[in-house]
Amino acid sequence: MKPALLAAAMAATLALPPATAWAQTDGEFPVPTYEGAYQPQDSDERGLWSQDDESERQLRDADAVIRDPALNEYVRSVLCRAVGDKRCEAVRIYIVRVPIFNASMSPNGTMRVYSGLLLRVRSEAELASVLGHEFAHFELRHTLERYRSRRTGSDIAAWATVLGAAAVTWGGGSSYSSRDMQVSIYGNIMHFERNQERFADTLGFGYMAASGYRPSAAAEVWRAVMNETDQTALDRGRRSNRYDNVAFFASHPTNLERADTLSALANRVVAAGDYEGRQRHETALAPHMAMFLADELARNDFGGTDFIIQRLANENVTAPLLFARGELYRQRGHPRDLASATNFYHQALALDPSLGDAWRGLGLAQLRSGNTMEGANALRTFLERVPDAPDAPMLRMMIGDQ
Repeated sequence: MKPALLAAAMAATLALPPATAWAQTDGEFPVPTYEGAYQPQDSDERGLWSQDDESERQLRDADAVIRDPALNEYVRSVLCRAVGDKRCEAVRIYIVRVPIFNASMSPNGTMRVYSGLLLRVRSEAELASVLGHEFAHFELRHTLERYRSRRTGSDIAAWATVLGAAAVTWGGGSSYSSRDMQVSIYGNIMHFERNQERFADTLGFGYMAASGYRPSAAAEVWRAVMNETDQTALDRGRRSNRYDNVAFFASHPTNLERADTLSALANRVVAAGDYEGRQRHETALAPHMAMFLADELARNDFGGTDFIIQRLANENVTAPLLFARGELYRQRGHPRDLASATNFYHQALALDPSLGDAWRGLGLAQLRSGNTMEGANALRTFLERVPDAPDAPMLRMMIGDQ
């Protein structure tokens, strides 16, 4: 590539807009003055908002949206406490039945909260840390900045390809190829997005510190994410992920960096709050816990799911959690798993004898273990309690009760 053309392209690359920062003083985390929901200013922005509006329209009518008023009101109350009622007015929350750890927010004020996130967090404080992070992206207008940086970077990369081809035609020589230029451009975009995540972590933490939630809960969320990932890898015979090195094209900092940074920030808070909200969180999720756990079991991730259940049970052992763990072990089905599953079902029934599905699981585990009489009796108990179960004819055939 011609040196002059290369210099011009590199200058354009460096002109990508910097991610908006938010600064805090040592030991204090004042939340910036809220300027209201940002409105689109030009045709590009209006186009982006229009796409988000259409996406929200489709989301509003989607079957995957959980519409329970009590659960929606609970999630909104956590966001409003974290960021304040004024900021909360700009947000429309949709709880989506997707069993993974995630939440997101669009420039038009749409917040998506996945059911897998609600299952994994143990308290209001942990949930508030994630919702506050997503709102920080919204307040700092990160999606708009990301859109612009990607479009600018793609334009530069396209010109780098054209100019690189022209350099070959002209016979020019350079050790810096158009491919090198493209790698540099996209690496710069990813660095830009990682910085956005860091700024959102910091501002989201500021919401936590200002709202009275226990600030150290934010770091615990990311440590749990790492532990779940490690357990998944261990169970599948893979190496654990490295958390001490950011990949060149990674769009997020490592979870370890996030956890360590948030932990350090928590240690600097003056007069930190201690509100946790564990009981309120458990009460809000209780009507949906069976569904959330069933969706998690369907992911077929023994190590990760077992970690999630144990982490929740460390706070409060419940019949649904014990039942889910019994199902997890029974479905894997090693002889030692069946013995463990039987034990978990018995514990679940000791806490809640009316838990019909636990009798079903116990019966199936016993039959597979060769305990024919015990298994048949457990299944008969299940069929007495749930005579119209979809698999009732099959179960009756298994135990000879036709």
